[in-house]
Amino acid sequence: MSKPSDNPADAFKKALAEATKVMSHDPDLTVSYSVDPSGISGDAMRLPQISRRMTRDEVMLARGTADALALNRRYHNGQTHSKYLPTGDMARELYEAMETARCEAVGARDMPGTAGNIDAKIKYDSLRKGYDQAKQPSDVPLATAAGYLVRHLATGRDLPVGAANAMDLWRGYIEEQAGGTLETLNDTLDDQAAFARFARKMIVDLGYGDQLGDDPDQSDDDQDSAEEEQDPDSTGQDDDDDEQAEASPEQSQEQQQDESQAQVSMDDMADQELGDEAEMPDGDAPMEPPAPPQASDADPNYLVYQTDNDEVIGAEDLAEPAELERLRAYLDQQLEPLKGAVSRLANKLQRRLQAQQNRSWEFDLEEGTLDAGRLARIVANPTTPLSFKMEKDTEFRDTCVTLLLDNSGSMRGRPISIAAICADVLARTLERCNVKVEILGFTTRAWKGGQAREAWLNDGRPVQPGRLNDLRHIIYKSADAPWRRTRPNLGLMMKEGLLKENIDGEALEWAHRRMVARHESRKILMVISDGAPVDDSTLSVNPANYLEKHLRDVIAMVEKRKMVELLAIGIGHDVTRYYDRAVTITDVDQLAGAMTEQLAALFDNDPRARARIMGMRRAS
Repeated sequence: MSKPSDNPADAFKKALAEATKVMSHDPDLTVSYSVDPSGISGDAMRLPQISRRMTRDEVMLARGTADALALNRRYHNGQTHSKYLPTGDMARELYEAMETARCEAVGARDMPGTAGNIDAKIKYDSLRKGYDQAKQPSDVPLATAAGYLVRHLATGRDLPVGAANAMDLWRGYIEEQAGGTLETLNDTLDDQAAFARFARKMIVDLGYGDQLGDDPDQSDDDQDSAEEEQDPDSTGQDDDDDEQAEASPEQSQEQQQDESQAQVSMDDMADQELGDEAEMPDGDAPMEPPAPPQASDADPNYLVYQTDNDEVIGAEDLAEPAELERLRAYLDQQLEPLKGAVSRLANKLQRRLQAQQNRSWEFDLEEGTLDAGRLARIVANPTTPLSFKMEKDTEFRDTCVTLLLDNSGSMRGRPISIAAICADVLARTLERCNVKVEILGFTTRAWKGGQAREAWLNDGRPVQPGRLNDLRHIIYKSADAPWRRTRPNLGLMMKEGLLKENIDGEALEWAHRRMVARHESRKILMVISDGAPVDDSTLSVNPANYLEKHLRDVIAMVEKRKMVELLAIGIGHDVTRYYDRAVTITDVDQLAGAMTEQLAALFDNDPRARARIMGMRRAS
């Protein structure tokens, strides 16, 4: 039975999470609380952290953020949004700000209680950004002011301090340029496609029409026209047949004869070609072009738009040695209070592992360690042969452990620091027990795409492109490298700008391939992550569960093949819905204990170890 929590904020967090799921119409939504920026991706929502004190500001900010994200989840359709999304940066910011305001306005009309909560969030954001002190329009982004104005007009509510000032600085200009368009605002709120057209018209009025790109409605009309032109019911072959039927019988008969002769000639040519092929000398038949390699062994339907810029790189190649040393020193200094607790856990793990390295001896040898059981005979007759013994190596040592660390932006701060130091200490601990350890990390090379997305845009945005970002898989420590040589590498996780987005499925498949290629008889893969796969560029143009489905497929493949033992630790995120053998921790400070306990439990359950213990018991 689990021990009840002594944190007074836990009950509120649980209640808010359940209310958010109901409001968003998504019972599968996972809600977590973090000091990292709030947001939603896939089935995971991240809300602001709430301390034990539960101050009014903390509670109102969490409520407002939860309501805003839940309303976006409920009223926003990603495919419609992508269809009308402008290509230029400024136009895109205006479009997204107005769509966010639409979702919040519709929610405030249907559920009035959300309006006050979201007001608290808007007040917090505007004051934090200093909009209350802004004196001129250039102090406030135009997109932000436009979003505030749309929300104000749609709800009829006064904006909080700061937001009202930001809106007023731009309001005269916006109404002057787009006043006529704004009059149709309330007519479009319930229809996202109609509102998207309204937003694009606003963008034109504000002078950014050149950033809209192609008109998606015009493209649809062109496609419909093309289909109508090819429709035989309207024009084409059927009309020709009617005209032929109305022609004179003699003309029709002549045409039929000509067509018959033409058909005979074509048949003769086909027979001649077949004859020529039959007379060709024996040789290799023309080869079909090879099919492109699958992007994933787990799912043949998983697509990757471009792999040219993906990279697997050593940590030492991403920073100079001096910088790695500096980052490592910073890591050690930051986690000095924690190292003692982690080290104690590591020593506990080491004792448990070494206790399972049951001694096994070979006796009656010509050389080795003197056998104390034969000491009396040796004293009586020093020439007694075969009086030595030697310890045999145990199968326990033939093991490799891989730690696969999530290097996404949501791990920034304390989570990535603790993950790094835990991986470091575990590597040392297992190395003392003659267990090989590999430490890997995964992220992307860019936010919201990269060169893969640029290529996709240049190719005309084909539909369903698959993964649309450049991967970065990092090797912090290879299994055969000694810990003392790779110790500075883990400091790389402290490098500003390293942590970006996470595509878990491909990273897990990469780590699995590396493990399968090794010679050890037992292989253990531990994944440490704080959330579901997230890559905004990929998810914006593919199904919302695209990356999550691939992760599930990879996990199923790994567990079906049974070549690697897979386990996972989720930090503030329930990973048990992905992995059969997993544990979720609510506080990052629990990571060290969770890692050591999980590994110790795996080794405790080692069937070879149990067999050796039973054999020794029978022998005694």
